[in-house]
Amino acid sequence: MCVLSVHSWYHGYLSGPDAEKLLQEKGEPWTFLVRESRSKPGDFVISVLTADTKDGKPRVTHVKIICEGERYTLGDVKYDTLTDLIEAYKKKHIEEVSGARVYLKKPYYSTRVNAADIENRMKELDKKSEKEVAAKAGFWEEFDALQKQESNLLYERKEGQRSENKSKNRYKNILPFDHTRVVLQCRDPNVPGSDYINANYVSNLLWGAEEPLKHFIACQGCLGSTVGDFWEMIWQENSRIIVMTTKEIEKGRTKCVPYWPDADTDGKEFGHFWVELVSEHEAMEYKVRTLRVSLLENRNETRDIIHYQYLNWPDHGVPSDPGGVLSFLGEVNRMQESIPGAGPIIVHCSAGIGRTGTIIVIDMLVDIIQTKGLDCDIDVQKSIQMVRSQRSGMVQTEAQYRFIYSAIAHYIDSAKHKLQAFEKTKAAESEYGNLAPAMTKMKVSRSPSK
Repeated sequence: MCVLSVHSWYHGYLSGPDAEKLLQEKGEPWTFLVRESRSKPGDFVISVLTADTKDGKPRVTHVKIICEGERYTLGDVKYDTLTDLIEAYKKKHIEEVSGARVYLKKPYYSTRVNAADIENRMKELDKKSEKEVAAKAGFWEEFDALQKQESNLLYERKEGQRSENKSKNRYKNILPFDHTRVVLQCRDPNVPGSDYINANYVSNLLWGAEEPLKHFIACQGCLGSTVGDFWEMIWQENSRIIVMTTKEIEKGRTKCVPYWPDADTDGKEFGHFWVELVSEHEAMEYKVRTLRVSLLENRNETRDIIHYQYLNWPDHGVPSDPGGVLSFLGEVNRMQESIPGAGPIIVHCSAGIGRTGTIIVIDMLVDIIQTKGLDCDIDVQKSIQMVRSQRSGMVQTEAQYRFIYSAIAHYIDSAKHKLQAFEKTKAAESEYGNLAPAMTKMKVSRSPSK
């Protein structure tokens, strides 16, 4: 039986048509990938994008790799591993039956990984090479591919570009997609743009329709002129949790105007709302505030909003410890689950795409692993593509991309240790389980009679 040497150009059980689609979208001649043969299980196939065209599209050719015993061959030289074979043909050409030459110049890297194997994947991505091209075949290449694909998301952003809405955007180039934007329902028909806020609904679209979905709203940090709209959105959506991943001021620049009152006041008016600070306490890396909100016209109807402000996340950077972020998210989710009927979790930083996107993607991936188990497949790059289809630019830097991997690896490692501890406890209970009924009887027999 052939033992597969797993490599990032290996795409597993991928069909021929799907391989062609991936390579044609890439569009760079001599890009290749390796997949399992569907016609003959046990063999493999190299799919290569050639420099030729067929029916107006770049032609993809498929070269079968035969597995003989423990060795691999294209029909001539035999190699000990699949990696050896691929590395050999990267240095020379493959000749097709027609006589045409095929070259393996650039691997199309698979970003899907088994969750339990994510540490090995990170080590592979971290590997450095003396060759400049190979050195880019890691985190940099995966993130660079994401950046190139961003231009393909040609969704309209007309509302944010309207003259009456331009001043409501913290950054003129970071605008919400129209198809997922939050529309403020209590608009004034006489005021153009009164339904606008720089915010988008974000959900995990990679899950099947039968799966439970957790919903988020990703938005920019408040401007002085948009605080009333912000509270309008929270009230409209019945959101009870706000996650703020920025400080109000960083490096001398305002990142978000405070939308809650000072502790020494009874409360503060924001637009149509009255907001009180009920409590505030500081945890290891974040602050938790309870804010009580009511409509100015009806102060009797109140809602408590839990406001989490993560303090140890530098702008365009990442926290030093992913464990802190995971603990923070655990607390946020426990609180969200404890509030029946709570609306989407509001997440924002300053622009509402970098730190905001990073924390949402981490939470989504953890949800998948918790639901499907440590042996499920996850895809960091595809997850980011998915959230970027709902709000542009989510996850801004390579450092943030790498941090998502680190956070998931930390979560997996912690889960493995918990599982081992649970199994030891279970084994101990099983070993002494026959004593439990006897001990119970002893306790009962010693109870004072009534």
